[in-house]
Amino acid sequence: MAGTNSERELLTEGPAIILVYPQLGENIGMVARAMANFGLSELRLVNPRDGWPSEKARSAASRADHVIDGAKLYGSLEEAIADLNFVYATTARDRDGYKPVRSPIVAARTLRQRFESGQAVGIMFGRERTGLTNEEVALADEIVTFPVNPAFASLNLAQAVLLMSYEWMKTGMESEEQTSFQAIEQRPATKEHLQGLFDHVEEALEARNYFRSADKKPKLVENLRAVLTRASFTESEIQVLRGVISSLDRFTRENPRGSGAPERSRKAQRGGDNE
Repeated sequence: MAGTNSERELLTEGPAIILVYPQLGENIGMVARAMANFGLSELRLVNPRDGWPSEKARSAASRADHVIDGAKLYGSLEEAIADLNFVYATTARDRDGYKPVRSPIVAARTLRQRFESGQAVGIMFGRERTGLTNEEVALADEIVTFPVNPAFASLNLAQAVLLMSYEWMKTGMESEEQTSFQAIEQRPATKEHLQGLFDHVEEALEARNYFRSADKKPKLVENLRAVLTRASFTESEIQVLRGVISSLDRFTRENPRGSGAPERSRKAQRGGDNE
């Protein structure tokens, strides 16, 4: 599957995700996938309508098998959160003065602080169609609500879990610019590498009569070098460019004009400005 790498460390920590009376196995599977994307692994299910285990959930999880295999089944919400110290309830409905309402960013930071202090934390998500009841929300410590379009505030279950999982992972990063990918270190090209590229390009163009006018050649060479020095090339990029030039040079020599090679326009051969 694209995006997976069995050689990298699998993140499996963070708050428990509690699904209260989830309906479709496919939705549970997509929740598991969203959790795995952002390093969460503890899935708790309260009376899933279609039963458990579910092959539909496993299929929809797209190989997030560690989440599916570790899912725990509970008969009531009270049982599912009994061992937790702090719980958020997610809801899109107004609950006037019902509980403190936090944004996903604040909620994720609170969860991270409590988790790192040794507390067991969790996030409750309700039914796909109706969400959590007032009685269920009452069991949580605080509410988290997503900043969505007030005229269209409908999120599916996996979307809601993904948003909270994403905010959770962000709180563990050193900066917002950090990513989970490790950039391959590239050595910057030296001036010697650049000079070699200039000479290579100039020689290839000279062989093709690009510099038709001797008095225009210095300016054309100057413009060409300005273009090639605009970017900060790496050694490998220089090698790629020179490989391309060498390949084109071989192609031209092996397929001279008139031997079946397509005829290019004079303007294209000269770069457009060297008429």
